[in-house]
Amino acid sequence: MWLVYVCDEEEKELGRQQAPGACPYCGGKVQAVDIEAQRKLCFLPLCFKIKRKYFCTLCSRRLVLYY
Repeated sequence: MWLVYVCDEEEKELGRQQAPGACPYCGGKVQAVDIEAQRKLCFLPLCFKIKRKYFCTLCSRRLVLYY
């Protein structure tokens, strides 16, 4: 008997906006992106989250905030 787990995560961009601060690598502007993420297991939704990710507009690096 074979058990197959099919996991999937869909991400959809909700919007972009200018964030305060500058990129520590190149000094470019920082952009905040709101992302809606939905995880599924065998086409059944398990988890629904809205995340905010930060990117540099000049070097396109993903930036991480440490509190």
